[in-house]
Amino acid sequence: MAARDRARSGVAPGYHRRIDRLEKMRRRLPVVDRLPAPGSRRALPLAKGEAPTPTFAVWELTLACDHRCRHCGPRAAKARPDELSTDECLRLVDELAELGVGEVVLIGGEAYLRDDFLLVIRACRERGMSVTMTTGGWGLTPERCAAAKQAGLRGVSVSIDGLRESHDHVRRPGSWDRAFAALRHAKAAGLPIASNTQINQRSAGELLPLLELLGAEGIHGWQIQLTMAHGNAADHPELLVQPHMLIELYQSIDTVIDRCDELGIRLWPANNIGYFGPIEQRLRFHQTGGRHFSGCKAGLRTVGIESNGTIKSCPSLGGPVNDGGSWREHGLRALWERAPEIGYTRHRTLDDLWGYCRECYYASTCMAGCTATSEPLLGRPGNNPYCLHRALEMDRMGLRERIEAVRGAEDVPFGAGLFRLIREPKDPAARGEPGACQVEEPRVDRRQEPHGPGRPAAERRSHRGEEDGYAVVVPPEPEPLPVSPLPLPEPSEPEPPSLDSEPEPPEDEPSAAVVESSSGGVVSSEVSTSGPA
Repeated sequence: MAARDRARSGVAPGYHRRIDRLEKMRRRLPVVDRLPAPGSRRALPLAKGEAPTPTFAVWELTLACDHRCRHCGPRAAKARPDELSTDECLRLVDELAELGVGEVVLIGGEAYLRDDFLLVIRACRERGMSVTMTTGGWGLTPERCAAAKQAGLRGVSVSIDGLRESHDHVRRPGSWDRAFAALRHAKAAGLPIASNTQINQRSAGELLPLLELLGAEGIHGWQIQLTMAHGNAADHPELLVQPHMLIELYQSIDTVIDRCDELGIRLWPANNIGYFGPIEQRLRFHQTGGRHFSGCKAGLRTVGIESNGTIKSCPSLGGPVNDGGSWREHGLRALWERAPEIGYTRHRTLDDLWGYCRECYYASTCMAGCTATSEPLLGRPGNNPYCLHRALEMDRMGLRERIEAVRGAEDVPFGAGLFRLIREPKDPAARGEPGACQVEEPRVDRRQEPHGPGRPAAERRSHRGEEDGYAVVVPPEPEPLPVSPLPLPEPSEPEPPSLDSEPEPPEDEPSAAVVESSSGGVVSSEVSTSGPA
């Protein structure tokens, strides 16, 4: 800038010299994106021994539940036999705070079925952490809401999965009315309220009318997520949205985004929603300020805790390959910093991807999206058909993808079956032609590696370290998985869930007719809606 122009600008003397010096300094700084990085990553991995600080913990306080949901990933019903004691829970709260966690979401099962859930809430608040709760709402009475508010609960998100018939079908009869009553109880107690919704084949067409009902209750946030193929949902594949249905689904979600803006409701898509379609920036506006999806944050910003103290990178991941270890045995910090099952997202490369995702333009940014969605489908993460960009690309080529169950799920929390992926012409008449359909068979169950799934056995290490005297055992490669067609239940007549062992509601709990008349005050803060529904 010329001297006379600088004089006219009216800025302080020396301002432009300082700007010039700053620009020269910036030119000397390295640009991390352009430095060589191992494998195919665009960014350098964390240095050895370093770990990010988790800001968000999702804590399954108990597996006991008063619902029997057809889509429940952890198959919640009865408490685990080895759940943490009250004293252990309070010690774990201390370790969460020391690790840097800022917000704790209590889930279940149903967190309020533990007698000490108020003590956990109060302890989290005393350690400076925000606490919210995700619930089905069946037993969330006015008294419980008032007590939780007094203990320091910041907000409540109630799971509502469609209109009354659809919701009651997947959860239990009468649960829809109880869920809306729970919203009113929480609001009356002065708690900010939100909701979270599982999108399945029944609820996919009900999002807009459901939003109108939720808006009338005064919710501040609404999380939407696809039902994932694990736990009870793996036993009911008729509920699962097919990949080729995403195009129509996102047309509906586009309208939902507009209506949420009009109602002042923050739409909060879960990790298995979206991916680089035409509505991506609007979809994630409240999460990222309009930026696109940048990969799963499990093990980076989020830590999951099971009710027996098992630590995971994500609350929705299951099985031994995703269990970082026992908090009782190792402590939280050691597991967070050193367990490969927790830190695998920190070191993944394109070599960990396969199928369509391996060759995708967005591969190094997206890294195949949500692991908890892809792994239960195909036996190994890294290839995720639940992607709008992918569905649109298939549609452009006259193709579509669908899943077909080939093996049922084990009867354990987050038990996963296996599915094959079928790519076929959109035109039904063309599907009978030779070579028209391509079948991607599921991979065998993966063995988790310290630097991501799929690493050679020679690179495997124990997170405890050799100095701890822990011998590294490399399991033999499993035999190829035999797959055979699994007959699917008729979508219109699925077997009803078993309610034999469900707890009875408290005698003093008001009926749905009573709580319909309860009123609440103005909610002034937002609720974070996250965690499995």
